[in-house]
Amino acid sequence: MRAQEKVFERLDSLGIQYQVMNHPAVYTIEEMDNLGISEHGDVCKNLFLRDAKGTRHFLVVLLKDKKADIKNIQKQLGCTNLSFASEERLSKHLQLQKGEVTPLGIINDASGTVELVLDKDLKGREKLGVHPNDNTATVWISFDDLKKVIDHNGNKIHYVTI
Repeated sequence: MRAQEKVFERLDSLGIQYQVMNHPAVYTIEEMDNLGISEHGDVCKNLFLRDAKGTRHFLVVLLKDKKADIKNIQKQLGCTNLSFASEERLSKHLQLQKGEVTPLGIINDASGTVELVLDKDLKGREKLGVHPNDNTATVWISFDDLKKVIDHNGNKIHYVTI
């Protein structure tokens, strides 16, 4: 099953309304902006981080125009030093490749061990843009429905100020 199909199947099974916009593969927010994707809603930026020991993994989701202060996020989480996780860890934990990082990747985290770190400013947003585990499309979904997907998967959620 293709990565996108698995996402759409999960969203459908949870009764979640969403829209899909197909586009050429994008790897950066700038590329999304250049294609005009950002004009349709609030595009999310996503970072996959690990703690110093590599025992905890965090998927940080924030609005595209914000800059993530990793030291500040670490302080709010009360964990050891955070750094970017390797592509191998990304593949192992979320079955994603570089450029495909998305909160919907957690549906591939059967054990629910990846912790979601959500920017408080995402709360209440009606139209968040995230990849459906493939960077050739953007799914538009409400924050509440995104949270429903995360809750259903059993991943822990932290809210932080970014």
